[in-house]
Amino acid sequence: MTKNMFLFDSYALIEIFRGNEKYTKYSDATILITKLNVFEVYQSFLKKIDEDTADLFLDKYWKYVKEIEPHIIQKAAKLRLKYKNKNLSMTDCIGYALADYWCIPFLTGDREFKDLPNVEFVK
Repeated sequence: MTKNMFLFDSYALIEIFRGNEKYTKYSDATILITKLNVFEVYQSFLKKIDEDTADLFLDKYWKYVKEIEPHIIQKAAKLRLKYKNKNLSMTDCIGYALADYWCIPFLTGDREFKDLPNVEFVK
């Protein structure tokens, strides 16, 4: 994989879409996401902004979606059970497992992932 590639969680997608300065250095990165991230962000934009913005996001980011293979589901479920005290979301566990599979960092602002290996934490 390329050096400047990340698996973005939903929080990171929202922040880069909003133009958060802390995420500026990731604006040229190669983005990988899951359909679950697209759903979360689309729903968030519908709720907090409007349908046009949600549609704009969908059109812009759909091309970065990677499929979730069965082995990723297995790894994500095991991760979620291992860290059950952290209350990790299903979507984030799948993203983290996919990032591990692609050997790229998991970009997140979720403090529950802050100390896990292979995480690029930005808040």
